[in-house]
Amino acid sequence: MRRLFSSLSAILPSACLALLSAPAMAATSEDEQFWLNLTAMGSVKDELVYFAEVQPRIGDGVSRVDQALFRGALGWKFSPSLTLYQGFAHIVVPTEGGKDVNEERSFQQVSWTLGKPWGGELSSRTRLEQRWRSDGDDMGWRLREMIRYEKPLKAGSDAVNALVYAEGFAALNDTDWGARSGFDQLRSFAGAEIGLPGASTLEVGYLNQLINQRAGNTRVNHVASVTLFFRH
Repeated sequence: MRRLFSSLSAILPSACLALLSAPAMAATSEDEQFWLNLTAMGSVKDELVYFAEVQPRIGDGVSRVDQALFRGALGWKFSPSLTLYQGFAHIVVPTEGGKDVNEERSFQQVSWTLGKPWGGELSSRTRLEQRWRSDGDDMGWRLREMIRYEKPLKAGSDAVNALVYAEGFAALNDTDWGARSGFDQLRSFAGAEIGLPGASTLEVGYLNQLINQRAGNTRVNHVASVTLFFRH
């Protein structure tokens, strides 16, 4: 017994020191948000097309504006299934008790229809972004890939479609304003696309945003998402 106590008295201090010196465990934070996306899109002339969107995002338990995004692009429609865009976005991130953070983005986008499997439509959107923020000097590169699938809930009718999509984000370099190369975030959506008069549509559903933060921490946003596409 005396030997046991002697061994424990030697081991316990070392174990305590190891626990105290170990890095804090990664944490996950969550938030409830509401995102509204108003997008106008159509033809400028012949195959020259455009889109313009405004996106207020309400976060912190749906209590305040977390981000405001303004984005537009011009594109060329090479075929009914393939369009290339060059665009620009301005993002405002309000900071409580401080100066707002502004982000400017240039981006190139490829949108194409991959096919019509299982009675629905499968499409892809690839976007390469160049990002500048007001709280740093570096330019960040980020690649985004979205896979989207929609299927009519009633055969022969596009009045209401079931809609799912997933979009992965990867940062391609480190920046002095906080971007770290590697996995950035994943957005997953499930909901419905509702046909409106003309070619316009309304998309409503749940979006899960999983963000990879610094020090191994993770943020999960539970988003009620509403998107209006006005097409003409």
